[in-house]
Amino acid sequence: MVRRGISRKNLVAIVLGVILGGAPTLAFDHWVHQLAERDNAAQAAMAAQRAIELADGRVSQVITALDDLVKDGVTSCTPDHVETMRKAAFAVTPIKGVGLLRPDGTLACQQPTAKPIDRTVLSNEPLPGAPGYSIDVIQFGDNPHMVRLSRKIDDTISIAAVMPGDMFVPMLGAVGPFGAHARMTTANGAVLGESGAITLDSKPSRTMSVARRFSQKYGFQVISTQPIINSNYSDLAGISLFVKIAVAVLLIVFALLMPRRSRNNPVAELERALDAGEFVPFYQPIVDIRSGQLRGAEVLMRWRKGDDSLVLPASFIPLAESTGLILPMTRALMRQVVAEMGAAIGCRPGLKVSFNFAAQLFRDESIVKEVRNAFANSPVDLSQVVLELTERDPIENLTETRRVIAALQGIGVRIAIDDVGTGHSGLSYMLKLGVDIIKIDKMFVDSIGTDRNSTTIVETLVDLAHNMRMDIVAEGVESFDQVVHLRDLGIRSAQGYVFSPPLPGGAFLKLVEAIDPLPAAAMEGRVAGAARRYMSARSRFNAA
Repeated sequence: MVRRGISRKNLVAIVLGVILGGAPTLAFDHWVHQLAERDNAAQAAMAAQRAIELADGRVSQVITALDDLVKDGVTSCTPDHVETMRKAAFAVTPIKGVGLLRPDGTLACQQPTAKPIDRTVLSNEPLPGAPGYSIDVIQFGDNPHMVRLSRKIDDTISIAAVMPGDMFVPMLGAVGPFGAHARMTTANGAVLGESGAITLDSKPSRTMSVARRFSQKYGFQVISTQPIINSNYSDLAGISLFVKIAVAVLLIVFALLMPRRSRNNPVAELERALDAGEFVPFYQPIVDIRSGQLRGAEVLMRWRKGDDSLVLPASFIPLAESTGLILPMTRALMRQVVAEMGAAIGCRPGLKVSFNFAAQLFRDESIVKEVRNAFANSPVDLSQVVLELTERDPIENLTETRRVIAALQGIGVRIAIDDVGTGHSGLSYMLKLGVDIIKIDKMFVDSIGTDRNSTTIVETLVDLAHNMRMDIVAEGVESFDQVVHLRDLGIRSAQGYVFSPPLPGGAFLKLVEAIDPLPAAAMEGRVAGAARRYMSARSRFNAA
């Protein structure tokens, strides 16, 4: 037998085959990674720009408030001046306290009042762009640090306002693949605020995009990082070592790898989950704390993955809002609620169902048609629908938003402001948007009965809401003591774990039927009546 070795020609052919088969794959790998880097760099730049805009806006609010106090002649701790400071602290959302400082930096008086606590001034520097102002970073005991803006009135007194450091950066998702990080500093490098959980690195890498932005107004600097999700491409290099066959086989392998890679893209993963119907509604009951009756439920979105695990909204809603997917996700959620709860809710006219709507959904009146179509052929009356305006992003155009809200109210929908007092709005949204319901944030509910300032704030909100003929719902209620305090303050509706956690559809339906059972004949009559009303309504909508 004649033994034949590998000739030089054969070896050249093998090498050329490997190159021809592996080069397209490696080139594609490089191209995809470049796309991922650009996408994440854009997200990091967007987060950084948003942080700068938020910081500039909030500092401008505080400076305006302090300037107004000086114009009003607030220079002492007399009762009238203290009351004026208290009103300013309450009216301007970023401000958590206003006070007068002696030349040595000690407090002469402040509003709201607080227990004395050790404080350490971590940094002190002039505030660029605001002559006469200085900005300090202060640590109060073991609490998170605060930022203080102060203005000298004369040689004996200065006026100052403090705001939490976390108000200088937007809240960022810090769970799973959607994590991010942002850090805001002064012109001299003192840290004002920080958000997210990823270790900050000032240099981009194959796994991290970094963006820097500077405030032209006040000299702030922000560094934002975004993880590059599609960073595991080393397997393609390994494939090239085993390529011994023709280009056609390599292209087949490449085609098989493409679907796996596309699923690593978070936006593509959200789109896939939306198409698969993986975003499902959970229902947190809203209870009448005077009668114990069920008033309705807030619908909370959950991501139920293929392995039946649940992902909370903080991990995917920010990305959905930034990519425009929040509208189809919200539309699908409303339709799911109609499908699984429409009959039960329609038979009980007193029940309301609430949906969280991002501020961007109120930008034009097309959302009115979306909401109307979602419930047009269902037993649920539009008067049973509540849309909760969330405050993750500030409203850019109050006039246009007010017009859209009025149009929604015109078809019977009620509008609520969520987390009143903790977001961008302060009281301005209540006064300018003409909403129907305010929801008091858990932060205030937790402090009721133990913190005089929180109790005073809630009392003021209750009085204001009653005078403006608004309903009130307390969120995050976790104890019966809180229920008693809320009831004593004149609040009627509440939700929280003291009553029930968010429930899947089947469990909530059983709760509804247990609390508010309907006789079979009555239910059939109400369903038939609802059906007739909505067939008529649908005809009117189609004609319009």
